[in-house]
Amino acid sequence: MGAALDAQVPVRTIFEASTVAGLALRVEAHAGTGGRLALVAQERPEVIPASLAQQRMWVINRIDPTSAAYNIPVAIRLSGLLDVAALGAAVRDVVDRHEVLHTKYPDTSAGPSQVIVPSREVIENISPIQVSEADVLSRVTEVATVGFDVTRTAPVRVALFELSPTEHVLVVVVHHISGDAFSIAPLTRDLVVAYSARVEGESPRWAPLPVQYADYSLWQRKVLGSENDPESVISRQLAYWSKELAGIPEQLALPTDRPRPARPSMRGGTVAFTLPSETVTRIGAVARDNNSTVFMVIHSALAVLLSRLSGATDIAVGTPVAGRGERVLDDLVGMFVNTLVLRTQIDPSSTFVELLTQAREKDLAAFGNADIPFERLVEAVGRERSSAYTPLFQVMLTFQNTAMGALQLPGLEVSALEDGYEQAKFDLQLTAVEQINEDGRPGEMQMYFTYASDLFSAETVELFAARFVRIVEAVTEDPSVALRSIDILTDDERHRSVPQHVKTVEDLPDLVAAAAEVAREAIALSHDGRHVTYGELFEKFAAVSKSMGAALKPEALVSVALAGLFPGILPALGVDGYAGTVETLIAESQSIAHSGSD
Repeated sequence: MGAALDAQVPVRTIFEASTVAGLALRVEAHAGTGGRLALVAQERPEVIPASLAQQRMWVINRIDPTSAAYNIPVAIRLSGLLDVAALGAAVRDVVDRHEVLHTKYPDTSAGPSQVIVPSREVIENISPIQVSEADVLSRVTEVATVGFDVTRTAPVRVALFELSPTEHVLVVVVHHISGDAFSIAPLTRDLVVAYSARVEGESPRWAPLPVQYADYSLWQRKVLGSENDPESVISRQLAYWSKELAGIPEQLALPTDRPRPARPSMRGGTVAFTLPSETVTRIGAVARDNNSTVFMVIHSALAVLLSRLSGATDIAVGTPVAGRGERVLDDLVGMFVNTLVLRTQIDPSSTFVELLTQAREKDLAAFGNADIPFERLVEAVGRERSSAYTPLFQVMLTFQNTAMGALQLPGLEVSALEDGYEQAKFDLQLTAVEQINEDGRPGEMQMYFTYASDLFSAETVELFAARFVRIVEAVTEDPSVALRSIDILTDDERHRSVPQHVKTVEDLPDLVAAAAEVAREAIALSHDGRHVTYGELFEKFAAVSKSMGAALKPEALVSVALAGLFPGILPALGVDGYAGTVETLIAESQSIAHSGSD
């Protein structure tokens, strides 16, 4: 729209117009005002700087070049008579077409730079490697999980496995510094064109790309301007984010099954679930009635879930933005994606509609300030990076509402191969995939919770998913429901929350013992950066209980001074096993002595 009108049309303009006619009137006011600087081929300096997004990937790679956390692997099974020579030539054609696929990133006095090397140095002859059906997944995983030193080599790897003369598996691995998830579509299209031409003995006949990634990185710096200029794009957006993220919590304390390691393994798992089409239809209705989007409804529901799980009211989640605002980038492979932080305040007494209104404003403002790289946000807020968790947010929300094109190669049946290796870059990531039926109506929405195996078990995340579904069902049936009134427990959870042999909820010793029996390593208490598991709590409780038992008479009144949560809760639990009444006193003043003597 902006390109057609030679104007910059703010995202908010689209939402402020409830009809096409109203949008036309609002957009007309921007027509002819001049869009952003046109993205065209740039004059190449001697040193081409890495783009701002690439700088983030470069720093992460320098911390651990052996890590495969930011590898993007694609494995496809090819059934039929494969022309291996044509496939090799086609892969080389595609790598040669996109400069970013034959670029390495050495350090310079000005920071990381892009050095474009001949494509033949990246991809040589592709020779099939003989493997058995039983071994192919492990061999694919081996290829996908080897890191890249991006300062020394172009971060692209290709392998071809032969299971039989008519069964092959092609593996392509690209580091995030040279590509993103949205790059898979142009990569796939180009491979189809190149292979189709090569099997006929011809070179691919495609239109040359108008720009390359290096052109984009040079153009990006011109558009954003200098931080020394208060009127520049980057200065204005920095001012917005500095204010928006001021005072943001360091971490979101979700209930984990295991303590957070100092250095995460990146091992992950996925829990898949579905929102039925009837629910998706109601989500759309809630979005339309409140001048918002399906994404905003899902974001609001996720914020409610995270608040209920953690007890926090200041909820921040991350979300990716494609970063391909210019039409000439549609067919380009490269690292364009950026990460935004969406922050909401949860008031339990407010309604879901009120939360949705807040999320709408927050989301629109965030997408309107989406040019500044995430790494710069971290610096602006003054947060030091930790190897243990992502700064600013630990939960990611991704939304996919565009169908991925199918890969069709002449004479071959093509299917995706799941290598079974899952990674988790965040504590938790919710991915929502919209589907449209043939009649144009909303279909089921496929949902996936990807979780860090260091922190969560699959059973715990399955409970998260069930609770999320209950929240979505509740708020779409009655959007005016108060947040505190949303019942997130399933009947099964409610039944299992109290062990059957426990007579009353006041029977704390039995509750602790029962919890330790079924979830010994789960976190029971978290306070001020300290954690105690149910197993540790039971052992300490038992020790206190044993020492108290001989000294206390049945039904005795006992006062326990709580000098902080962890020192005080153990005597309180231990005494509760014998005393009739436990009186807790907060030991913060001298009056505690008088209260105790009374």
